[in-house]
Amino acid sequence: MVEPPEPTSPPEDRIELLLPETASGRLDRALAALELGISRSNLQRWIEEGRVLLEGMPATRRSRARPGHRVEIFPAPPPPSEAIAQDLPLEILYEDEHLIALNKAAGVVVHPAPGHPDGTLVNALLFHAELRDGGDPMRPGIVHRIDKGTTGVMVVAKTVPAREGLVALFAEHRIERAYLAICLGRPPQRHTFTTLHGRHPTDRKRFSGRVRTGKRAVTHLERLEELHGASLLRCRLETGRTHQIRVHLKEAGHPLLGDPLYGRPPRDPLLREQAMALGRPALHAAVLGFVHPITAETLRFEVEPPADFRSALEALRAAAPTSPSMS
Repeated sequence: MVEPPEPTSPPEDRIELLLPETASGRLDRALAALELGISRSNLQRWIEEGRVLLEGMPATRRSRARPGHRVEIFPAPPPPSEAIAQDLPLEILYEDEHLIALNKAAGVVVHPAPGHPDGTLVNALLFHAELRDGGDPMRPGIVHRIDKGTTGVMVVAKTVPAREGLVALFAEHRIERAYLAICLGRPPQRHTFTTLHGRHPTDRKRFSGRVRTGKRAVTHLERLEELHGASLLRCRLETGRTHQIRVHLKEAGHPLLGDPLYGRPPRDPLLREQAMALGRPALHAAVLGFVHPITAETLRFEVEPPADFRSALEALRAAAPTSPSMS
């Protein structure tokens, strides 16, 4: 028999409760529904670690909830975190007691990571608000990410229920996400990429759709405008894999303008000039829409690309043989 762990947190942190009459199904799901201020992912981890007792015995992943059963939870101490509050600029689009929608600037890393211990979006958020989402303390509130060089709309959770709800919306693809992109060449007017997605077999910094095993990745592409040697695109995400749009466009022969990882310096002087001026992939998260996980209000945020993106767009538009309007 597995012995329960010695509590490493103060005795007052121990949680003891009787499951209510409504309790049913898997234990981790039933406990998460009680709004204890603990995320389901933490409950699952603590069950694996033997920190949850059911009727005096260590619970397992298959343990079922029954009305009246006694549950004891010995919370694990939070792992060390170097995330500190820093007074950094934030562009808030919407905020309530549950979540924050914001416009991320170029060059901002979303959360602390090797090589980026501070100066991140998380550091700014910790200064601005209390994030009690019960998730990873290195990335509190973060339910999705956009790359360092990508700009645009993100949503951040402030509470456990908001986090759980937003995670479910992303997992069930019930989030509207549309990006504006400037890519090289002329992709089809409309196209849907459906590929597998995984680590590149030889370059661990990159991802690829040309893998034997991986997660499903789907991007819906629409060409909005033909530019000088390039195209303005709207890319609608059905899934949200790391570097997904960048990978799909690169492997289709149309890498993003300015992408240092998946592209190469263009031969055309104007394209090269604009890529160098950008210094980052020409990708902007323009639209984010979803149903508020707590209030059920329909929220939709749309933000214009930043000045460097618009400058590149105007330069390439002016040099194009024809300049049709954006549709």
